[in-house]
Amino acid sequence: MRRGPIVALAGVSGLAGVSGLAAVLAWSEWLNRRWSRTLVADAAGPTQAVVVLGFRNPGPAANVVNRWRVRAGLRSIDPAARARLVLSGGTTTSRRSEARVLADHAVGVLGYDGPLVLEEESRTTWENVARVLPLVEDADRITFVSQPAHALKARVYVARQRPDLVGRLTRAADHRWGEWLPLKPALAAYGLWTLRGVRRDLRGR
Repeated sequence: MRRGPIVALAGVSGLAGVSGLAAVLAWSEWLNRRWSRTLVADAAGPTQAVVVLGFRNPGPAANVVNRWRVRAGLRSIDPAARARLVLSGGTTTSRRSEARVLADHAVGVLGYDGPLVLEEESRTTWENVARVLPLVEDADRITFVSQPAHALKARVYVARQRPDLVGRLTRAADHRWGEWLPLKPALAAYGLWTLRGVRRDLRGR
């Protein structure tokens, strides 16, 4: 039996599958990078407020999403700035607030020992922004930290609630090439769903 054409066809199909996967991964990386760099300014000044948005946390310890968000928040701090870390999130699926869970991880696990502010009342992203802005409006630079699409949604809400502060919004270190790579396509798809209600705000950006 001749196997040459069959083997060749399988090889072509395999290459097509690999190239297709590579294209999907590249698209998801590009999209997350784009979100990370949308609606941010080149703000300058000696003070910075880094706002980490909490994620649903049913247990007493930070889950994998919140652990990553805290790490991303800490690496978003400019070491040359007078910076403070603002952790935002109320009580949702646990008796402890998301902000408290984030703080425990930042201080107890990652060793953060700088200025710390907790916002423990919000239950939605809109409320996160509304309750945090009075705590950070004095900062020269305001940096929202979450997954890139979620952080962008928060910045859109800043533009709606306090357009005078948009010029102070700076990019977080929330996108790194290859980080979360296997999950990037899913994160990109979820991000598109997350941003569905603010697409009109983002046209032309």
